[in-house]
Amino acid sequence: MKTTTTAAAAALVLGVTLLSGCSDVERALNKGGETKCSDYLAQDADTQRVTVTKFIKQQTKTENEPTGTSVDFTMAAVQALCSVQANADTPIKNADIAGIFFNK
Repeated sequence: MKTTTTAAAAALVLGVTLLSGCSDVERALNKGGETKCSDYLAQDADTQRVTVTKFIKQQTKTENEPTGTSVDFTMAAVQALCSVQANADTPIKNADIAGIFFNK
């Protein structure tokens, strides 16, 4: 009985959290720089911002929030590179000019 109640409570919390938009759960599950270009391009703008913010934190090895300008420039670069990336499975941290022309 206790297990059923605990599972139901956990499911309710998860459901409410997922309905609240860009939640802490979404931020925690987001892969940041490990996100594939194809997955990044399929994300909405808010999720892309979360992805790039986490990617920048991974690169700088800090939990400090990057500046809005830094996030904006990185989003533009990732968007441009992933849009023409030859290999859609390339993680955004590896999106580069060579990847535009050659499969890795």
